[in-house]
Amino acid sequence: MSNFSTIYKLSLVAVICFIHACSSSSSCPVLECWFVQEKTGRGGGLTAATSQEKSLLHIRTEALGHSAESQKAPSDISPDRVYFITDPAGTLCHPSLNPPKGSVTKPQCEINPFLPHHSTLKWVAPLTDSAFSPIYLQADWFSAAHQGLDKQLTVSSITRAPTASKEHHVILSVTSKTVSVHARLGEPVLLDCGFWADPSSPLSGLGFAVEWRYQFRGDGRLVLAYDGKSDRLADMLEEGATLDFEGLHEKGNASLILQEAKVRHSGMYICTVYLPYLVAQVTMELEIVEPPSLSLHPSPLPLVVPGQALTVQCEASGFAPLSLELSWEFKGADGKSRPLGSGSVSGHRQAWDGTYSQSTRLELDTTTLDLGKGGELTCVAVHPGGTRRASTTFSVIGFSAPSIEDSMAMVGVALVLYGLIKFVSWTFTSSGSGAADKQDKKDK
Repeated sequence: MSNFSTIYKLSLVAVICFIHACSSSSSCPVLECWFVQEKTGRGGGLTAATSQEKSLLHIRTEALGHSAESQKAPSDISPDRVYFITDPAGTLCHPSLNPPKGSVTKPQCEINPFLPHHSTLKWVAPLTDSAFSPIYLQADWFSAAHQGLDKQLTVSSITRAPTASKEHHVILSVTSKTVSVHARLGEPVLLDCGFWADPSSPLSGLGFAVEWRYQFRGDGRLVLAYDGKSDRLADMLEEGATLDFEGLHEKGNASLILQEAKVRHSGMYICTVYLPYLVAQVTMELEIVEPPSLSLHPSPLPLVVPGQALTVQCEASGFAPLSLELSWEFKGADGKSRPLGSGSVSGHRQAWDGTYSQSTRLELDTTTLDLGKGGELTCVAVHPGGTRRASTTFSVIGFSAPSIEDSMAMVGVALVLYGLIKFVSWTFTSSGSGAADKQDKKDK
């Protein structure tokens, strides 16, 4: 009986392990990729033409045998372009790279032949100072770029396979989970970048280097460069930019930290990681978004009489990026709002800190605008950072078309005045007749 119990337990453990292995395997995607390479036989200094073919990447975390189903390729993919990628780190098994079956939207993927080479950059060159057997480099090398659904993840990987083999192994992968970042002025910014190097590769123990570059509308600059082999920062640094050096060495955390976001930080950032003879990079977009501050002039508004024109100005300042829409709204005593247009909008002006300002002027003409007895005037600014409003109230005095309440009040006042006049008249008449009676008595 005890033997049966032991066999039962072992069988249960085996089933659980099998299910776990199957679920781990099934969580990794089969990626459709474009295999892009230069066409041969073109020279003369002309830009090399490229060809692209559909390919299929079977991703797994362990090198396993191929099932008969995995050997089959769709009709539009050549069997020569079916590859088996082993990624021990499991980076390529991220859910954003593995959409539900039948999904129309798919992750982006491109694969290219890669030629290992040494770099002449001063913070990278030390990685190839020490000589080692080049036999390891004599293989088929690919670089692959992946972008997950909804820009949740971007991955750049370098894979190696024995010559003429389709069994590739990830040697270096660089990832970012902040493909697109929005930040407010003055806030700290974290641009995520991490890398993994295969510990079994002879290249991984020879050091690494990290480089961050900035690009925007043709302008590029070095933000930060670090030689991990000698633990040395490059001379050219962006003020306020740093790395978590402890996390970099222990976990491959190469994320860039900007201590205080400024308008000039908006643009594309490139995180590049170097191993000896290998390089992989990911790009991400940073946009500094600061909504405008609004002010109205004059404030408060003076009283307006019918036929009078009043100029009101709304100033929007301290915003970035440049995109802004200004308009006016009016809410009358009845509580209903209506647009008054954009007014006369000025051009943009840029401040010393890179932020922008813009203004709009509105002519409040009571002869052409139905403003009633006045109400609430609002300046509306629509910006990528959010919609902002600034309001003020004004009154129109001497309004020519009185309301029912005003008419009733005027009738009441008229009645009071009429009564007062009658009282005074009666009093005066009474006093006059009494004086005449007294005079008559004296005469007699």
